[in-house]
Amino acid sequence: MKIHRRGVRAALLSLAVACAFAVAPACAQQSAPTAADAAKVYGSFTLDSKILGETRRINIYAPPGYAEQGRDRHPVLYMPDGGLQEDFPHVADAVDRAIAAGAIAPMFVVGIENTQRKRDMTGPTEVAEELKLAPTLGGSAQFRAFIRDELIPQVERRLRTQSRRGIVGESLAGLFVAETFLREPRLFDVYIAISPSLWWNRDALLTQAPALLRDRRKALPARTLRLYSADEDNIAPQTQRLADLLRAQAPAGLAWEYRPRPDLSHGTIYRAVEDEAIRAAFAAPSPAPRK
Repeated sequence: MKIHRRGVRAALLSLAVACAFAVAPACAQQSAPTAADAAKVYGSFTLDSKILGETRRINIYAPPGYAEQGRDRHPVLYMPDGGLQEDFPHVADAVDRAIAAGAIAPMFVVGIENTQRKRDMTGPTEVAEELKLAPTLGGSAQFRAFIRDELIPQVERRLRTQSRRGIVGESLAGLFVAETFLREPRLFDVYIAISPSLWWNRDALLTQAPALLRDRRKALPARTLRLYSADEDNIAPQTQRLADLLRAQAPAGLAWEYRPRPDLSHGTIYRAVEDEAIRAAFAAPSPAPRK
C-alpha cells in the first residue's frame, strides 16, 4: 500500500457539508477543515471481512519520513469512527502535531470507516428505546473479532509496525473502547475512552465491570487507560463509577487516569482533549542524561 498525499482538502470540505445534515456524534465533533488537515499524508485500502460479511475501508496516517522501503517500525493507534468524513482527520492531525513537538515517538493511525456504527459499537441491549435506534445492534464482539483476527494482521503485513498499539474513541466508540479494555485487555496496550456511552443497556457494562476486572487482573498490568467525560448527565456519573471501581480494584502496574471536563460538552470534548490524551498515553521516553 502506498502512503501518499491526496486531496484531503476536498474530502474535508465534503465532510463539513455531510455533517451539517448528520446526527451521529462523530460528525458533531468536526469543525471547518484546516490547512494542516489538508496537508496530512495518508493512504487507504479496503478489506473484505468474512467476520462482518462486508467490505470495510481503512484509512492510514503514516508519520513524517516513513517510506515503503526502510527499517523503521512504529506503534499503531487504531480508531473506530475512522472515515475521512468522521474523526480520522483531526485525530491524525493531533498525532502529527505531537510527533512534530517531540512529545511522542512517530506512530501510525489506522482509521476504520463506519458502515453500521450503532451495530459495531454496542453490546446487546434489552432497553426498548435503544432497540429502536438501528435495525441491527449488539455487534461489538463481532467487530472486535474483525479488528483482532482480520484488521490487525492485515495492517501488520502492510506496515512496519511495533507490537505496541492503542485505540481511541468517543461516545459509542468510547463505549467500545471501554468494553474492549474490560473484556479483552490484551488486545491493545493503550485505551483512550472519551465520553464513553456507559449508559448503554442500563449501565450493563458497569454492572459487569467488578467481575471483569477480577477475572482479567493478570492482563491489566502494563496497560494504559485514560478516561474523559464532559458536562453530560448520562455519561459523567457512569464514567466516575468506572473510575471508582478502578480505584478500588485496579492492580499495580495499570496506568490509568480519569479526567472529568465539566467545562466541555459532548460535541466539543473529542477535539478539546485529544492532544493531551494522545501525548500522555504515548509519551516519548525522556532522553538519558549526559554523563
